[in-house]
Amino acid sequence: MAHTGIFATSDEILSRAGENYDTTFSEAKINDLAAQSESVINATCRKNYSDTYSALNADVKRLLSSCSAAFCAIYIVSFNMSGFTSRTEAEDIINVQRDSFLRDLSLLRDKKVQDFID
Repeated sequence: MAHTGIFATSDEILSRAGENYDTTFSEAKINDLAAQSESVINATCRKNYSDTYSALNADVKRLLSSCSAAFCAIYIVSFNMSGFTSRTEAEDIINVQRDSFLRDLSLLRDKKVQDFID
């Protein structure tokens, strides 16, 4: 199955999940998480980046990629933590990705930043 996400690639998403993620996590599940993350980002920002993605500049695309990949990684790690060396390791990855997601989302939501990047 091909990757259908707009903002982040499968490689970007899986690299955020760390090397010990459950490799049985399918591309279909990654596609579903990517769609969810894109919807959350669009709704939170009250701006549909998905429909205008090709016209966005590289800086905005990278910020969207970072935000979407972090969102997806959180759910991939929490799907099955047994592959990690400890639960603490998995939770640390989740916390780092949550912080990244929230930081990126706050930048995307900020009207001054939106004006600047447009």
